[in-house]
Amino acid sequence: MTPELLSGRLDFLREAEKLKDVLRSAHTSSGRQESTAEHSWRLCLMALLFEDQLGELDLLRVLKLCIVHDLGEAIHGDIPAVAQAAHPDKSQQERDDLQHLARALDAPARQRLLELWDEYEGAASAEAQTVKALDKLETLLQHNQGQNPADFDYGFNLGYGRRYTDASPLFQALRAQIDADTQRRLDAARRP
Repeated sequence: MTPELLSGRLDFLREAEKLKDVLRSAHTSSGRQESTAEHSWRLCLMALLFEDQLGELDLLRVLKLCIVHDLGEAIHGDIPAVAQAAHPDKSQQERDDLQHLARALDAPARQRLLELWDEYEGAASAEAQTVKALDKLETLLQHNQGQNPADFDYGFNLGYGRRYTDASPLFQALRAQIDADTQRRLDAARRP
């Protein structure tokens, strides 16, 4: 590998580090807002943990999709799911941001990242559909685990991401347990 290729990849990694500072609407169990990088890390951990239940899926591809799925947020940040209807261009913005983020990379490396992101965004493979489901489940799990503001909308979570989480018995079973916890939190929030 040439020094120029190495420099480009290091420049990309320096830019991608910004994802550690992008805050999401979810809070950790200590009450601090989680970063997108932390969300992506636990998404990878979930994929690894449930590998034995994913059948013939390519785990390496699943992990690549987990890592790439929110990379574009390093530029303009995260848009919480409850606010996404007000941002119909979210997908294109994230893709444009990923292209900008990857500008220092050599063309083959840049193309690989964009192809992975496109696969994820379009749910274009069984692996991408799995990552979509795990992404939703990780978000819901964090919402239930975190110390959220008093006005947190747990009701929204009961319908969030069902298109993907209803796609397999594993995800349905995980969802049922997570939703039961969500319902308990919702009921507790409604009590005077």
